[in-house]
Amino acid sequence: MSGRTEGGAVEHCQNQVAHLLPCLLLVLALAIPPTPAFAHASDRGHVLLLPTGYYVAGGALAVAASFLVLALLPSDFPTRFWRRRLPLFAFGDGARATVSLISFAGFAILVAAGLFGSRDPLSNPLPLAIWTLLWVGLVLLQGLLGNLWSWLNPWYGPWLVISGLFGARETWRPPPWLGCWPAVVLFFTFAWFELIDPAPDDPARLAWAAGLYWLLSFAAMLVFGYRDWSRRGEFLTVFFAMVARFALLERNEGKRNEGGRNEGGRNEGGRNEGGRLSLCWPGAKLSDAAPLSLSGIAFLLLALSSVSFDGLSKTFFWLGLFGLNPLEFPGRTATIGIGTLGLVLMFVLLAAAFIVAIVLGQRLAGSPHSLGQAAGLLVWSIVPIALAYHVAHYLTALLVDGQYAMAALSDPFALGWNLFGTADMRIEAGAAAGAGLAWWLWNFQAGVIITGHMLAVLVAHGLAWRLHPVPARAALSQSPLTVLMIAYTVFGLWLLATPAAG
Repeated sequence: MSGRTEGGAVEHCQNQVAHLLPCLLLVLALAIPPTPAFAHASDRGHVLLLPTGYYVAGGALAVAASFLVLALLPSDFPTRFWRRRLPLFAFGDGARATVSLISFAGFAILVAAGLFGSRDPLSNPLPLAIWTLLWVGLVLLQGLLGNLWSWLNPWYGPWLVISGLFGARETWRPPPWLGCWPAVVLFFTFAWFELIDPAPDDPARLAWAAGLYWLLSFAAMLVFGYRDWSRRGEFLTVFFAMVARFALLERNEGKRNEGGRNEGGRNEGGRNEGGRLSLCWPGAKLSDAAPLSLSGIAFLLLALSSVSFDGLSKTFFWLGLFGLNPLEFPGRTATIGIGTLGLVLMFVLLAAAFIVAIVLGQRLAGSPHSLGQAAGLLVWSIVPIALAYHVAHYLTALLVDGQYAMAALSDPFALGWNLFGTADMRIEAGAAAGAGLAWWLWNFQAGVIITGHMLAVLVAHGLAWRLHPVPARAALSQSPLTVLMIAYTVFGLWLLATPAAG
């Protein structure tokens, strides 16, 4: 569970050892110039050591069994399964600009709170809004409900206002070879700041970073156009659009006017005359996705590898590799070098394993398709895994720090306000601690990871059918990727159970 700091630099680590012994809370004060270092709000709150061998074996068998069952099903099963929709209702985009402008106003208030409010990262709403509500809560909602970010992002409304005031202007179209490499670079920078930087929760430091990023992104949208930069450079929009493809809700866009164009189900530029919302199977929108470019492949793999390294970097195993005593954790400042190395290495290893799996599958199936086409299509099966890891890894932060966020938003400038009646709410840290609750929490996290991998196998099976209509070839092409998913299931369950420092 998260600990509260008052005016000091704090790093905490918490670890629950075997047989449900009480949690050990290590509070390490660390002064770093010129900015104090705060513990990251999303650090894991407990480690529950259960008979994990059974969970690991069961998870691996579940993923393997799902592959075998799918291989034996009729050849038209993936198409019939993904095609099913339940129409709900239609709505337009009339309020989208208004919602975005409100979001921008809220963002500006949060940045001001970061600069002038409390220095306590658990009392200031900016770190809690970014690391908990945005990076945890909204990702979860995107994976369930669809692309809410297309309405909530703080750029669309201001961009429309500026475009309306100054009229249409010619923009510079980025060259095709650029792909979404700017988004890859920016996502890596974001991951480094979140996982490696000594003070990602320092409100003032975070306010400067967030404000500067908004300004640079807005300037890029004016130069390259809103739609082009959103698809290529604004990493949050790219990430959220990919996550939204897993959602249970699908919106069939209506006819565009004013030069707008429907890109992959995303509403980016132009206005819609209407759209119908339908209920679909989770991952159904991945089945008809177009193959990603090399930069898109790198982006998805980086999204998975970064959250995986976040879990690995705190384990006794990782710290022991570099001779660090996890019970005397030296703080994030002392681990910048090994953290940066680990973040890069995790991405390289995952990318190499993925490419090897695709190459082996192509050779086993005797595929005529190029490596780029096969990898660009099958990489979409990573989305359920990345979303599952994201939810499982950050769940404790959402349960506990989400309460701190509700309290902080009522008094954003620490002036004694109570705007929403939650400023004095009691924080229930037991939402993520205690023997009974921790057992249920661990089982839920393990279930999310296993389910995510099983859905990934299902998505990969449907995508493999697009490449190889012959049943035997489709199964053969997918088998190495399934082995990789089984291995990653074991790795994910091990991360949940192994001892970790903060």
